[in-house]
Amino acid sequence: MIYYVGIDISKYKHDFCIISNTGEVIVENSSFENNKKGFQLFLDQLKSYNKQSVQIAFEATGHYSLNLELFLSNQDYSFMKVNPLVVHQFLKARSLRRTKTDKADSFTMANYLLSIQYKPNSCLLYNIYTLKSLCRSREQLIKERSKFEVLLTNELDKSFPELKPFFNNMISSTLLYILDKYKNPKHISLMKDYDSIRCISRGKFTYAKFAKLKELAKNSVGHHDENTDLLISTYVSIIKTFNEKLIQ
Repeated sequence: MIYYVGIDISKYKHDFCIISNTGEVIVENSSFENNKKGFQLFLDQLKSYNKQSVQIAFEATGHYSLNLELFLSNQDYSFMKVNPLVVHQFLKARSLRRTKTDKADSFTMANYLLSIQYKPNSCLLYNIYTLKSLCRSREQLIKERSKFEVLLTNELDKSFPELKPFFNNMISSTLLYILDKYKNPKHISLMKDYDSIRCISRGKFTYAKFAKLKELAKNSVGHHDENTDLLISTYVSIIKTFNEKLIQ
């Protein structure tokens, strides 16, 4: 005996039904909440059946089903995620009275399973999902960091316009270190810790560059005040935080 479990996924609760391969309705229009207690209640409904005889299906609805998918995998249950468009075509074909706006319910999902070959999702898909999620998060962090790099550049254009061209218009770790410690051209013109800067740059920042930067700062046409120094300090701190998160 095969038992077909159709689940209608939603944000706060999931509806489900169970039918047998003979078409007998075992569980009709029941539901469980999208939390640990609800998942356990759903599991209790399945425990009386052999796991190999249970086939589960639900629509691919994005992240709303993710926790349930992980729960089912941890309990060694297979499941099949179905393209919503395919299910709705099946729904329309079942009855001429149904319209395009009819919602596929759990009973529809169970009957859809009954009519097709069961092809459960692979566990490898979770590794792909995790990788995609990390890539999207990293891309978002880079976009947010770019916003503050623009704000920092705007302040430097006013307070020390010669600085970024000196660093090839790149906001490097060396530049961030200098700005974090000195903030404005007046202080940069007086800096003395060449060894620390050389270490931060991994030896790329030579003493000749160090001396040239101090000379640029001494003769800068930029204007700075307390407000500019505060903004530069704030933006540098935020950018460094983004850098730390992106490296992790």
